[in-house]
Amino acid sequence: MAAPTDFPDVVPMTGWGRTAPTLACVIRPRSYEEAAATVRSCGPRGSIARGLGRAYGDAAQNAGGVVLDMTGLDRIRSIDTTRGIVVCDAGVSLHRLMEVLLPLGWFVPVTPGTRYVTVGGAIGADIHGKNHHVSGSFSRHVTSLRLLTADGGVRSAARGTELFDATAGGMGLTGVILSATIELLPVETSLMSVDTERATDLDDLMTRLTATDHRYRYSVAWIDLLARGAATGRAVLTRGDHAAYDALPRRARRAPLAFRPGQLPAAPAYVPEGLLGRTTVGLFNELWYRKAPRRSTGRLQRLSAFFHPLDGVPHWNRVYGRSGFVQYQFVVGYGQEDALRQVVRRIARRGCPSFLAVLKRFGEGDPGWLSFPMPGWTLALDIPANLSGLGVFLDELDEVVASAGGRVYLAKDSRMRPELLAAMYPRLADFRALRAELDPRSVFRSDLSRRLGL
Repeated sequence: MAAPTDFPDVVPMTGWGRTAPTLACVIRPRSYEEAAATVRSCGPRGSIARGLGRAYGDAAQNAGGVVLDMTGLDRIRSIDTTRGIVVCDAGVSLHRLMEVLLPLGWFVPVTPGTRYVTVGGAIGADIHGKNHHVSGSFSRHVTSLRLLTADGGVRSAARGTELFDATAGGMGLTGVILSATIELLPVETSLMSVDTERATDLDDLMTRLTATDHRYRYSVAWIDLLARGAATGRAVLTRGDHAAYDALPRRARRAPLAFRPGQLPAAPAYVPEGLLGRTTVGLFNELWYRKAPRRSTGRLQRLSAFFHPLDGVPHWNRVYGRSGFVQYQFVVGYGQEDALRQVVRRIARRGCPSFLAVLKRFGEGDPGWLSFPMPGWTLALDIPANLSGLGVFLDELDEVVASAGGRVYLAKDSRMRPELLAAMYPRLADFRALRAELDPRSVFRSDLSRRLGL
């Protein structure tokens, strides 16, 4: 294989946040053998696997090297409808799994805020969802996987082994995930039974979540991060579970497992810079909070509206303009609520115009060495990348998080300083040692791995 820069399909790539573009040679293997051949001859800048490009930062970019577009490896190989187990290629999306599995009475065990994530990406980032306090992260429901390693060989990794735990959350740096065996969740319908309520401030929100989260499989809170004073941290809580068949109105019982996600027109290719400024986002946040019911229970909602509302607007990331946006997500442990309060107050004082800000509670930590979740509070927010002084401001928040024993999510990071990594991820040394053993020539590389010294 020629050097990557000799290929005609060298293209600029970014994460979903559309920041820090770099050039890479993109190769789309159609078989495991083609993927192995690409890895064996990828050249001095190495290779990294990429799915549907929903990592917000630079985890699936590889400047001057090779990027393996895994979406061509998208076979669902077997479904056990009795035990609820699916075996599929890493390039299969969660959207496709829902299309196939929901009519059979099964649902993916964990889904993030978008269903346009591949299985390989879900494992590599060890994604979490609104049910982490109950179900943990995605990899907890994967019983085994097949991994293409740096020597071009394929290894099987079972749940509980070191190779599995290094790969789950390992950001593609242990090898290319080829396929996985996944345990599914049984459901009776494709609708959700949803309870909604308002919280007046951050302390009220945390009290409500702590007292009642155990009653719900799924729980999340949208926070108004522009609210200040007595309203700092005011929020709308949305909790729910899969609706039972008996809870459906008669008309809906005709097709209880139908999966029909709606879709709006795509965001325009060009959006003026500054559209999502403090005034615009402040108005949106005020309207969103006011229109939410003070309390409603048992409202039926489509799966797509409950889990993936933004998927209804193709290319919604364009609304931030050409400069793109940074998604910042961190977690701090239970008992470190003062750190969370401090971060929320700083964001409110700074006037960061974020209309996509959510708070969740995490349950038991996951076994992946670089998995993000730990028992505690996690806050995620989007911020326009062109906000003045953003880098310095986020560095200050990193210090608060690290001092509280928390961490930043690597799958969304695009700017963290490498010296904080070891403090945030205590198994980092183990990960580096196993990676050096598996891949002594650093065949698997990404912009993220170079930036953070992974």
